[in-house]
Amino acid sequence: MPSAVRALGPPLLMMLTLLGTASPAAAARPDGWSLAPAGGPRPSFYAEGAPGTALQDTVAVTNPARTPVTVRLRGTGLPVVLARATLTVPARTRAEVPFTVTAPPGSAPGDRSGAIEARDGTGRTASVPVRLRIAGPRLAALTVEHLAVHPDGITYQLVNRGTTVLVPTLAVRADGTFVRVLDRAPRPLPVRLAPGTRRTLSEPWHGRPFLDRVDVRLTVTADGAHATATTSATFVPWGTLGALAGLAATAAVTFLVRRRARRARESETPSREPELTGAVA
Repeated sequence: MPSAVRALGPPLLMMLTLLGTASPAAAARPDGWSLAPAGGPRPSFYAEGAPGTALQDTVAVTNPARTPVTVRLRGTGLPVVLARATLTVPARTRAEVPFTVTAPPGSAPGDRSGAIEARDGTGRTASVPVRLRIAGPRLAALTVEHLAVHPDGITYQLVNRGTTVLVPTLAVRADGTFVRVLDRAPRPLPVRLAPGTRRTLSEPWHGRPFLDRVDVRLTVTADGAHATATTSATFVPWGTLGALAGLAATAAVTFLVRRRARRARESETPSREPELTGAVA
C-alpha cells in the first residue's frame, strides 16, 4: 500500500505549493490545469482496509497558467469526503486537498472503484481513479431459488450469498416416469454474480414430453460452491384432450337427439286393433 494511504489523522487542510516545486506528474500539462494524486507520479489512488475503516489520501490541482483557476471537486462511486468542494488555485501554483474514502461498514470483501473529479467554470473536467480493496475472508456461497417449469422452458433465480464474484456453471436433468427426458452437461453461464446479487435466468426446453410426469433438477457450481434445486411438472396435451372431449360431447348430443326423434315418431304412429277371426255360431 502506498505511504500516502493512511488512517484518518489530523483535520483536513488545503496546502499550496509554488509550481516550481511541483511534481513531474502534476506539471505534465503546461497547457492547462491538471488533476493528479499528490506525492509523486501515480496513475490512481489505492486504498485497502476492513469494512468501516476511513482511509486518507491527497489530490493535487496544478495551475501553470498566469491567471487563477477555480474548480469544483467531488468523489464518485465511493464514500469520498473532500476537505474542500470548491478550490481556487492561484497562477503557477499547485494546491493539495486531502480527502477520506471509507470502506462501507458491513460490505463484503473485494474490490470497489470510484474517482475524484474536478470541473472548472468552462466545463472542462479531469478525473483520477480511486481503487478501494475491502479486506476480509473470501467466501463462495450461492443458492438456486424459485425453480419453475413453463410452456416455453425452465426459469430459476441464482443468489450470490458469499463475499466474492461468482461465474456459475449449470447442469440440468429431468427424469420422466420411465426414462430420462433431459440431460444437459455442466456448462458456464454468461453471467457474473457480485456478492449479494440475485439474477433471474431461463433455460429453453424444446421437445418436451407429450404426456408424462417429470422431476427436474438443476445443479449449479461456482468457485467451490454447490447448490441444487428440484421441482416436478406434469405434461398433459390439453388441446388434444379438449378436442377429443368435444368430439365425445358432439357424439353424445347427436345420439340423444336421434333417440328422442325416434321415440317421438313411435308415439305418433296410431295403434291398430287386432282383427278377430274364427267361426260364427
